[in-house]
Amino acid sequence: MQLTIKANGKNVRVLSYLLAKNPDNLYERQHKGHFIRFFYSKFSDQELEAVIFVTPDPLELVKNSAAAYDITHYINDREFVVSSIFCSLVRSALGTALNGQPKEDYREWVDQPFSLEFQFGPVASTLSDQQLRDLFEPLGYETTIAAGEANYSFSVKAKSSARFLSIKGETTLQTGLRQLFVLIPVMDNYKHYFIDEKEIEKLERYGQGWLETHPQKQFILRHALRFKEIYNKLEYGSFLHPGASSEPKTDVAAGQKAEKKVRLNEQRYQKIIDIINQENAKETIVDLGSGEGKLAVQLGCVNGVKEILAVEPSEYASLQALERFQKREQKPGFLVPTPVFSSLFYYDERLANKDIMILCEVIEHIDEYRLPKIIEMIFKDYRPKMLIITTPNKEYNDVYDLRGHFRHDDHRFEWTRAEFRRWCEQNSGDYPYELTFDGIGEEHEAYGCPTQLCKFVRKEGE
Repeated sequence: MQLTIKANGKNVRVLSYLLAKNPDNLYERQHKGHFIRFFYSKFSDQELEAVIFVTPDPLELVKNSAAAYDITHYINDREFVVSSIFCSLVRSALGTALNGQPKEDYREWVDQPFSLEFQFGPVASTLSDQQLRDLFEPLGYETTIAAGEANYSFSVKAKSSARFLSIKGETTLQTGLRQLFVLIPVMDNYKHYFIDEKEIEKLERYGQGWLETHPQKQFILRHALRFKEIYNKLEYGSFLHPGASSEPKTDVAAGQKAEKKVRLNEQRYQKIIDIINQENAKETIVDLGSGEGKLAVQLGCVNGVKEILAVEPSEYASLQALERFQKREQKPGFLVPTPVFSSLFYYDERLANKDIMILCEVIEHIDEYRLPKIIEMIFKDYRPKMLIITTPNKEYNDVYDLRGHFRHDDHRFEWTRAEFRRWCEQNSGDYPYELTFDGIGEEHEAYGCPTQLCKFVRKEGE
């Protein structure tokens, strides 16, 4: 996979300073087995052609994938096409140009438009040629789309679905690259990494000055933020938010600013913390499937808690969590969670007889037929005084315009409120627990809340 940057006209040599790459040297880096190379195939007073080329290691990509046991990762072509993977690998090599931070003597050239052409491919996308043009032509680019055989001497198969794109126009180098870093993942059929709220920050940064006025803005946002829960919970004041004002909204009658909308993820954490704060028995808490530790780190500030076990089977996520914990451990009154490398599918004596267990947005990532064994182990062997489970409310997907689709590609199922209630009651019926159901997030009259919660409390003396 490669990206070629071409420029013609006066002062094109300046681009080498904006790219922070010496024309006399081959830039070559190895990142976890992936090779990134940058070189100039043409460099003169009137013409510049720079190529960034990536040779990925597909096995290394699979190692850090949440779906590492899926054999299709070893036989598909995603590692060899221009995709979100490509963008993540070349971001550091193009960091100076993306951030507009060359050496001081060349800062004035960051905002200078050039006659630029970006060629990239192969691209494997379900979008039609016209949909691809609709992404780039409103930005002023002349767009050319060709099949792989047109520009390359080799062909993987006679009727290849791969395409090569060329976009040409007057733009600054920084803007052109930022547009590519937003739109290439949009063309990708799915992203290789988990999409969270940080993706909004990246879109705001890279989309500033062009995305807010793009006629396909909503299409771009929906494809960039495939986790629709995030798409629908953009903050007020963000230019990305549909219909959002650039200024905070004001209640004229009260003369006060309206509160900033709290993202659903934070509402979930706050609801769980509120429940825990109401309990007397809360010295020991187990966060099952704790991921990168976002909830666990907030539990560390709850008064009265003396032990937090952040249980996660992914080594990569556990390392992310550990880094998050270390950043907070110097703050007074913060209890550092203990990372526990363990799985829900096997009994772990370290987790038995704790006060509170939490499964926050976890069960929907597990095959439904495997859940009864997990819940049986929790109630029969671990015997927590309280269990809290949250999961998406399938009915609310209609509000997100997701009818017939899950909120995340990794979800194995999503339940209606009635299905969730029935499942909780059936799987806890043989054990001495009282159940309380609740909702989290903005409530819809017909569909309820986006997240549903069940609190299981063990009966006194049982």
